[in-house]
Amino acid sequence: MSPQIARDIMRKMVMAVPASLTVQELATFLIDHEISGAPVEDSSGGLIGVVTVTDITNSVSMGGKRLSDRSPDNEEAHGWEDSLSLEDIDELHVEDGDLTVGDIMTSTVLTADASNSVAKLAEIMLEAHLHRVLITENESVVGIVTSSDLLRLLVDEA
Repeated sequence: MSPQIARDIMRKMVMAVPASLTVQELATFLIDHEISGAPVEDSSGGLIGVVTVTDITNSVSMGGKRLSDRSPDNEEAHGWEDSLSLEDIDELHVEDGDLTVGDIMTSTVLTADASNSVAKLAEIMLEAHLHRVLITENESVVGIVTSSDLLRLLVDEA
């Protein structure tokens, strides 16, 4: 039996959001789908970034400043941390109606190829301190692998 690769363990349903979505709409989307982040697509469906709960909280904590107004260290790739609840959204006061996903997203997107080994995925995630990595094939997003997916492999082997 050959070693497992990303294609073997990835989740094929990846919910992306358009860059034009408002931050309030994004917060609602993340809560409704019980996720903590999503790839960001341009109007033609091309991958242009990722947006997470952390991006929402950073924009709110910085007074609704756009990415271009923030310091460069906020542009590094990061994991998609814990999900939000309705109460969390209320506490954040996400009310700036003109602030969009494109304004707050992280434009650095770290991906792995669908043919990468599971060990390579784990290495990528550890080095970048990511909880999730988008899986690509022919430069298109075809799936996602999370740290939970990798842990599930360990449990299944036990």
